[in-house]
Amino acid sequence: MKIFQQQISLTQRKRGFHLITAEVVNALPQITEFKTGILQVFIQHTSASLTINENADPTVRKDFEMYFNKAVPENDPDYLHDEEGSDDMPAHLKAAMLGSSVTIPIRNGRLALGTWQGIYLCEHRNYGGSRSLIITAWGEL
Repeated sequence: MKIFQQQISLTQRKRGFHLITAEVVNALPQITEFKTGILQVFIQHTSASLTINENADPTVRKDFEMYFNKAVPENDPDYLHDEEGSDDMPAHLKAAMLGSSVTIPIRNGRLALGTWQGIYLCEHRNYGGSRSLIITAWGEL
């Protein structure tokens, strides 16, 4: 078994759901060496998250943003954690709902994503800044 790991910094993106599959794959070219394995992508933040979903139609990503804004509204008077702006506590809640990592099988040197699947960076802050990911792949060469 072999293990490869890389930390990358994603450029700042506006609030929303962004496809980052190509950036992840390009950051760890050793993926192509695996016959079988696992790739884990972990985000080192509490106000952004990762998920896997539709990679073709951009309206899906817009609908994700619309849904989460309705489900977790800003300016809720019941929030106690409100010193970092009206988008901060909702960002933490959205990140907790979606999660901080995704795990994807590797088969014959490629991510075994479905035809219409891609990795999303879910940016929940208006000005979240750059985001750090740790990408780890392990398996049989």
